[in-house]
Amino acid sequence: MKILLAEDTKDLNHAVSTMLSISGFEVHSAFDGEEASELLLKNGYDGVILDIMMPKKNGLEVLTDLRKAGDTTPVLLLTAKSEIDDRVNGLDLGADDYLTKPFAMKELLARVRALTRRNNAGPALSGELKAGDLVLACDTFELRSGSSIRLSVKEFELMHLLASGNEKEIDSSEILSKIWPGDDSADDNTVWLYISYLRTKLFSVGSRADIKGVKGGAFRLCARGPEEEQH
Repeated sequence: MKILLAEDTKDLNHAVSTMLSISGFEVHSAFDGEEASELLLKNGYDGVILDIMMPKKNGLEVLTDLRKAGDTTPVLLLTAKSEIDDRVNGLDLGADDYLTKPFAMKELLARVRALTRRNNAGPALSGELKAGDLVLACDTFELRSGSSIRLSVKEFELMHLLASGNEKEIDSSEILSKIWPGDDSADDNTVWLYISYLRTKLFSVGSRADIKGVKGGAFRLCARGPEEEQH
């Protein structure tokens, strides 16, 4: 698989590039945002690792241009711990995941593998999944109802899990084991955050569906009642 690594710190770029190459990835490196955008225009990639703070053009600008061009390549943002607003903005702009610096190389590798997993998806994650008035396109990560919106990798995996459950409740611990396997940083707060993202996106596409459940408990995808639709 081919990865674009856009990171302006040369030592870190070299270390990450070496680690990914040893792990079987073909890596193209960029050291500023303009170079990253040029490479994205010329080449197809299975995933992009994008540092937010880069010269000439920052990572969020690169991401914005990428998504405006209709490119759905999975993107992992690298951020500083203090860049909370940038992380949120990045996810809103279409990033699929983020990792804060400093990070362990093993965690970065796990995130990249998860990021590119959709390219190796088997029959269970191909075609379209329908649930009520929702259609989940497994090839494009698009959620459709009255309108459509593209989901991030983790949003897609969580929505697929919920939509496959036939309104069955799925406990937070099961969600963590299936969506964030081996990720010690993921917890009930992570699940709740992504449930919140999906609720917002269900509303934005005009669906009558909602995700019922409370933080730390079990969740299920079901239709809103008449009283809820009125509000």
